[in-house]
Amino acid sequence: MQFRGLRAGIIVSLALACVNISSACYARTDFDGDWNVLIVTREGACEPTLRYAVKIADGAVINDGVSIATVQGRVGQRGAVRVIVRSGSQWANGSGRFTRNRGNGVWKGYGTNGACAGTWVAEPR
Repeated sequence: MQFRGLRAGIIVSLALACVNISSACYARTDFDGDWNVLIVTREGACEPTLRYAVKIADGAVINDGVSIATVQGRVGQRGAVRVIVRSGSQWANGSGRFTRNRGNGVWKGYGTNGACAGTWVAEPR
């Protein structure tokens, strides 16, 4: 019976540690807010340019609530970003860096006409 109590204590301690670590990982960042992103195709037959609005909340990059695309990503405390955007059978993976008033990077994906790649720039709204 003592082993079971010890095991439960260890599990509770680990759970609390994970909660504390998660809180630190998802803290507010300097990049939080609403952003306009200009996506430019450099390779492939995707749309030449596309403007897209995203929100960064506690470092998480998410859809601004208007678009039907699913946006998932994270901006680190130093501004490095990775994001995945999906809409139907189309998808794109992007990476880059944010500062307080600008972001830029590259992306690769697959659109209705095949593989594409390009660059992106972002400005706060």
